Amino acid sequence: MATASSSSSSGVTERRGIPAAAFVEDVETYLTRSALDVNSALAFLQERLQQYRLVEMKLLAQQRDLQAKIPDIEKCLDVVATLQAKKGTGEALLVDLEVSEGIYSRACIDDADSVCLWLGANIMLEYSCEEATTLLQKNLENARASLEVLVADLQFLRDQVTITQVTIARIYNWDVHQRRIRQASAAKDP
Repeated sequence: MATASSSSSSGVTERRGIPAAAFVEDVETYLTRSALDVNSALAFLQERLQQYRLVEMKLLAQQRDLQAKIPDIEKCLDVVATLQAKKGTGEALLVDLEVSEGIYSRACIDDADSVCLWLGANIMLEYSCEEATTLLQKNLENARASLEVLVADLQFLRDQVTITQVTIARIYNWDVHQRRIRQASAAKDP
């Protein structure tokens, strides 16, 4: 309980499990509060930076998957809409179906009252055209909403990476400055 109150009072938050990086204005105060020496602080921040990079790679993979999934859902919606438009006209629909990668088969579809949707994990279910349209629209909305959240997470993560990199640079530069001061004072003392 004390950890939560101390982290919220210092302004540190998180977004969907991604911890926020605190901007360090005064390096000396930061080092004394965290009870770290310069090398330990730099090692901690480098480790945090690597964690951010790993999360970024995972989020980018999820973004690629969603960006590939959305056009597939839209294509399925178009196919169902075409089937519904042809329904009752007596006109057959000539289509090329992909049997496997690069292998197609030509089919003639008469009035179709239902469609089969591939749900994944070797599961395919038959739906009426109206149910399929509803399900696909819901899936499309969910995919777009997930993509928006993912983009916001990536932006938050990039901000944290930038803050961490700036903090690393500030601590390193502060250490260099302190060493020069020590060397200058050691040169004056003899």
